[in-house]
Amino acid sequence: MAARVEAGLPTLARLNLLAAAFETLNGDHDQDEIRAVSGFPEVRTLDQIDAELAERRRYCRSVIKDALDRLSPAALVQVMTDTAEVATSGGEEHAPGLIDDLIDGYEVETQGFLEREAENVGKLVQAARNAVSSGEAAVRPFVAKLETVARNWDKIAQPIQLSAKARGIDHEPSRQLAYDIRSLAIDLFNEHDMLAQSKRLTDLLQELFAEVPDVADRVEQDAEALSDIIVSRNQVKARKEEWDREINYSADIGLVFKENLSISPDGISWKGRRYPLGDITRVRWGGLSRSVNGIPTGTTYTIAFGNVQSEAVVEVRRKDTFATFIDKLWRAVGIRILGEMMESLKGGDTLRFGDARIRDDGITIEKRRFFGSNEELRLPWEQVHIWSANGSFHIGAKNDKKAVVALSYINEANTHILEQAVRMAFKKPGMRRLSDVLQ
Repeated sequence: MAARVEAGLPTLARLNLLAAAFETLNGDHDQDEIRAVSGFPEVRTLDQIDAELAERRRYCRSVIKDALDRLSPAALVQVMTDTAEVATSGGEEHAPGLIDDLIDGYEVETQGFLEREAENVGKLVQAARNAVSSGEAAVRPFVAKLETVARNWDKIAQPIQLSAKARGIDHEPSRQLAYDIRSLAIDLFNEHDMLAQSKRLTDLLQELFAEVPDVADRVEQDAEALSDIIVSRNQVKARKEEWDREINYSADIGLVFKENLSISPDGISWKGRRYPLGDITRVRWGGLSRSVNGIPTGTTYTIAFGNVQSEAVVEVRRKDTFATFIDKLWRAVGIRILGEMMESLKGGDTLRFGDARIRDDGITIEKRRFFGSNEELRLPWEQVHIWSANGSFHIGAKNDKKAVVALSYINEANTHILEQAVRMAFKKPGMRRLSDVLQ
């Protein structure tokens, strides 16, 4: 080629000249000349080459298949899995055509086994569903068997899954099997709250069907949701355990004949009777100083708690015992009663405390008169003020000193609860209703 010696040409002109020269070459003609000189027959069409290559491919496939057929079933599965793993880079790259042919043949030969195992999975899924009414202990054995069968399935189907993923498709039988198991996992949690078994199946799906993209994506979302639920439940459990520790208390009351007063998550016990915490609807407490001839002789502290039918009254002399028990009582039942009171008012109920009627948006109190009948005043909260004095919680009209109600801490049930509700609400700017604190 003369173009090779034109060294003085500019680079671009030289490249154009070379390109033009190469376009005149005929590779097929040169190939045929070489074959003729070598004594080989002329290749008349490219189809002849394709046919020969296809024939060699069939021959190689036949030789390899004969060798594979001489392997034990376990060895065959392992060889096919290793081959698919390497040839597709874990399902990320297309495999050579010969490998795809071998895996397609493997899929045909394993179809019967996979169909039988799929039937077994279906039976176990249904058996687990039938057992849910008997509790988690009855479901657990079926989940264990289901895991075993699913692992057997995946071991055989793994090469097929890898090949399908590399080709950009899902292995449909694997996809269907995975969704059958996933459906069970979802129902076990959503309908029966069997979180442990649901998570076990979800973890299994993540492990076995990572090579089925559609399944892997959905199961990953399921796993994240279950993980969040587990974290949340563990936090709730930790708070419950902490609450249990915080409310536990026991003390012997009395100087000579002692009675045990105790509080725990099981309830409050006093004089052989236990009051479950959830049944307690009213509490009251306070201290009354005693004196003889004007000389203080101590303080008697009263603690009372009860349900709608009965009430227990405990009197103690030790201030530390009283203070500690009240702290436990508030944590155990006071906060709950406060919340229930707020919800009741928000729902439109009117609650009576002594001579007062408490509503969400205000209070009705009596204005006492020396002459004539008392007058009822219905006041919104912004027109009243509150204070504590002489063992009572006072609520009065801002513009009328005679319009006031005094609720005894020691004698009126839930006065402490009401006071807490009102004081909390009064701290909220622009408050018009007690239930505003719930927002």
